[in-house]
Amino acid sequence: MKLFHKSYKTLGLAVILFFAGITVTAQNSQKAKELLDQVSAKVKSYDNIQIGFTYSMQNLKQNINQESKGNLTLQGNQYLLNFMGITKIFDGKKNYTIVPEDEEITISNQDDNAVDGMSPAKMLTFFTSGFKYSWDIVQNVKGRKIQYVKLVPTNAKDYRKEVLIGIDAQTKHIYTMMEMNKNGSKTTITVNSFKTNQPISKNHFTFTQSKYPNYYINNLD
Repeated sequence: MKLFHKSYKTLGLAVILFFAGITVTAQNSQKAKELLDQVSAKVKSYDNIQIGFTYSMQNLKQNINQESKGNLTLQGNQYLLNFMGITKIFDGKKNYTIVPEDEEITISNQDDNAVDGMSPAKMLTFFTSGFKYSWDIVQNVKGRKIQYVKLVPTNAKDYRKEVLIGIDAQTKHIYTMMEMNKNGSKTTITVNSFKTNQPISKNHFTFTQSKYPNYYINNLD
């Protein structure tokens, strides 16, 4: 009888701990989502954003270790990206990819239904849907409190295994994003500068073909 009573108590404790674990997980998930919602709201509150960033990609299996710098201007769904010697412009209707090395320009429509990757326009808000969230570690980076949130894609076709977003707890700006991909590669974007509501010209996101007289135009649409 005592043995049965002891087993019953052990089972009861296990059940309590199980449901307590579910509660903590749910709370952490909600806390992570609330922080990401604050980040998204902050981004949308600005007229425009200009960021300078460092991009790195590592794949130990393929012996790849690359690093490049870039800059990005965002205004609504429009953007201008300079990265790895290539300029990419989206004026709200068309994508323009300018490659000076090849003297080629590719013009295409925006694909809003793409499963993989993120467009530059959504670089700071891509996480608003399509992920499960969980609260992760906090780090002190040069006196800044960086809180990490882990994202796991809900779409099995997504090439990403998980994403870690490091958020400045004070400003609610993204400091870093790390993608762990299913092919074993890891990409990291670290924001080096973050400026908002800067004076920019009305033609900042306008593609002017006359600036590229000798370029081959590859119009995909």
